[in-house]
Amino acid sequence: MPDDLVNMHGVPVLVCTADGRTLRNEQDALDVIGDAFGHQARWVAVPAARLDDAFFRLNTRVAGDIMQKFVNYGIGMAVIGDISPHTTTSPALRSLVLESNRGRHIWFVKDIDDLHNRLKER
Repeated sequence: MPDDLVNMHGVPVLVCTADGRTLRNEQDALDVIGDAFGHQARWVAVPAARLDDAFFRLNTRVAGDIMQKFVNYGIGMAVIGDISPHTTTSPALRSLVLESNRGRHIWFVKDIDDLHNRLKER
């Protein structure tokens, strides 16, 4: 199933499928960002299952590298899904999620409806 462009309150969002390629590094992020530009999306919804486990271990710097690419290219990134198994064991990750969710570029949301509601409030 291919990724799908969805309009959420006037915001074009590229909704990635759960069965796509795992995002492991900056190049994987750039590939998704390129897809977003090709679809003229302003946000990308990435299922948490598509993120390599290293993303959730902040000492690997994978999360920072991937998130920074999205910010640099002006594309919002929403991580969709339950990441509580990771945040429960990592206070640093829990803090990152809280800070990111206060911002305008990277969000961690429980499901696509949550993203829809956040974009509605923008």
